Amino acid sequence: MAAKKLYESFPKALIEEVHRWGGLKQTGVSLRYMMEFGSRPTEKNLRISAQFLHKELPIRIARRAIELESLPYGLSEKPAVLKVRDWYLDSFRDLRSFPEIKNTSDQLDFTQMIKMIKVRHNNVVPMMALGVQQLKKDINPKILTQDLDEIHQFLDRFYMSRIGIRMLIGQHVALHDPNPPPDCVGYIHTKMSPVEIARNASEDARAICLGEYGSAPHVDIYGDTNFTFPYVPTHLHLMVFELVKNSLRAVQERFMDSDKLAPPVRIIVADGIEDVTIKVSDEGGGIPRSGLPKIFTYLYSTAKNPLDEHSNLGSTDGVTMAGYGYGLPISRLYARYFGGDLQVISMEGYGTDAYLHLSRLGDSQEPLP
Repeated sequence: MAAKKLYESFPKALIEEVHRWGGLKQTGVSLRYMMEFGSRPTEKNLRISAQFLHKELPIRIARRAIELESLPYGLSEKPAVLKVRDWYLDSFRDLRSFPEIKNTSDQLDFTQMIKMIKVRHNNVVPMMALGVQQLKKDINPKILTQDLDEIHQFLDRFYMSRIGIRMLIGQHVALHDPNPPPDCVGYIHTKMSPVEIARNASEDARAICLGEYGSAPHVDIYGDTNFTFPYVPTHLHLMVFELVKNSLRAVQERFMDSDKLAPPVRIIVADGIEDVTIKVSDEGGGIPRSGLPKIFTYLYSTAKNPLDEHSNLGSTDGVTMAGYGYGLPISRLYARYFGGDLQVISMEGYGTDAYLHLSRLGDSQEPLP
């Protein structure tokens, strides 16, 4: 019955409007378009950008709110999922009650509001993870394997859409920076060095490994340090960090009690004509072939679940060595968001290679679920 009550805390008219907007067509943008458009953040362009978001964001948010209402196995009724749905409905209402954007002052007010929306949604991923956890406790493990495919596909769509929404808001907000860093257009760095990002991400991952195990394998990086291409550094950092962290953990656990020196994790950056590929290789013992399909699901982590140990979601920004098992599937979505991909190939008994392909052309449209 609780679900019904929460549902009614939103007026019927709002829910009807959500369904109307959810039926409208989304408009995708490409990395190249964002880069070209943002390279001249004039008042007129910022106003056009705000007017676009004023129309586009409610459509994307409405679609997710509608999906959150009808998830299989009663996932929609889980308290954590209801909370996420409330965030989406609040944000939809904020956007829809904002008047037409006619001038710079409207545009600046709108920008402040979407900044708040982005903050409101900061904890969506751990909160949905908690909802799935709450579901896993109640569900028959026999169902878990096949039917949860539906939940997995929903989460892929949901998180992919979230990446897009956060990219659009973040990009618009960043274009207001009066002193943008050199070569940056909002979130996009036009001359990003993948080798440098890989180095920073590896150092962050090693620091976490050191904190958790007291030592960490070395990371060797190969590639042209002068090579650059346009990309979103925060996205690349997140993906490389995740891959290196997994490799460090595997190597560390395999060699912990051994008198052999732990072999380094190797990162190779290759620049092709179409793709920039980053390979992360380890000798951490690999993953059995039967386990490989599971590494991209949201319902599986080899590590113990951090949500059970401390379910205080206020502090979810602390990064643990092993997460909700969400690092890999979400990294793959980030790669796909701009037309790339992530593949993992393993040799059981030896180690794992992860290939992160990033599209160099930047003109693939956002994949809109």
